[in-house]
Order: sequence, then structure tokens, then C-alpha cells
Amino acid sequence: MSIVETPPEVVEEAFAPRELPPVRVIRSSKRHKTVSARMSDGVLVVRVPAWTTKDEEQALVSKVLTRFAEKRRCGHLPLEPRARELAARFGLPEPRSIQWSSRQRLRWGSCSTSTGDIRISTRLAEAPPWVLDHVIVHELAHLVVAEHSPEFQALVNRNPYAERAEGYLLALSDLGGTVRPSQHAIAS
Repeated sequence: MSIVETPPEVVEEAFAPRELPPVRVIRSSKRHKTVSARMSDGVLVVRVPAWTTKDEEQALVSKVLTRFAEKRRCGHLPLEPRARELAARFGLPEPRSIQWSSRQRLRWGSCSTSTGDIRISTRLAEAPPWVLDHVIVHELAHLVVAEHSPEFQALVNRNPYAERAEGYLLALSDLGGTVRPSQHAIAS
């Protein structure tokens, strides 16, 4: 096993605007396919297979840093109190749980009607609050009506920003589904 410090330019190239921790790459002969990462004393330790090329290492570290930044960005937004407040405001049931999900690349949110669990895509972490609220209300409405029927739409449309948020999300989907900082000013 060897330890390789990732040069700062690798980190700064993709993530200059965010404060990211230093990265230590450990090449391990025990790893065959997978990559792992964890924080240790303020350093993000990334373990990669020993056979990984420098270019592959860079790509893997970049991917890990993207996920790290995504989780950090979302971590400060507590979804549970927001969902409780929206449920009360619009007369909808509260979810059993609501969490951020980095696995949702095609949907803005999802709801398990059988368990009452809601997942919100981390792609919305930097969207305007009224857009995030709309997605939460949409998923809360699914706790009452599973399909997208007129009854369901009536529940969603209790939110006065529903149509505006749908337009924002449609435009965001057309742009590739990622909120860019300059987009905040467009719809506010």
C-alpha cells in the first residue's frame, strides 16, 4: 500500500469556489475494483486500487470530491422541519422520513406511499427555496394520492408557487438538471 498526496491543482481545478478538505490518496493492493473515502482528522482519505493509473485516480478523486461537496451542500438544509411546516400549511400528511438522495438523477423527488418515506434529489440543494418547497409538497401529496390524477394536482396546486416552480424545474431539466449559481437571479 502506498500513500500519494493529491496535488492541489487536481482539487482546485474542479472545486475552486468551495472549501474542500485536503485529500490523501492511498493505493491499496487489497482493493480490486472499489474506491472508498472517509474523513480522518480533517483530511479526506480516498482509497483506490493499486493498479489505477494517474488519470483514473484523478477522475476517481474528482468524483469523490463531487459527492463530498454535494453532501456538504445539502447537509445544512434540514428537510424534516420544512416538510412538517409545509404539511401543516397545505393540509397534507407528514412523511415518516424525508432525506436527501444523491442517487436521484432523473427525478426531483420520490415517495414510497407504503412507508411514507420521501427522498429529495441533491440536485435541488441550491435551488430557490420555493422550488424545493414545491417538490416537497408534490411528494407529500403522493401520501394522499399515489398517481398524478386531477385530485392529486388539486392537492399540489394548493401551493401558490406550484406553476412557477414547475416552469423552473422544466427549464432546469432542459439545462441538464443542475442548478448553477447564476440561475438564482432568473426566477426570484
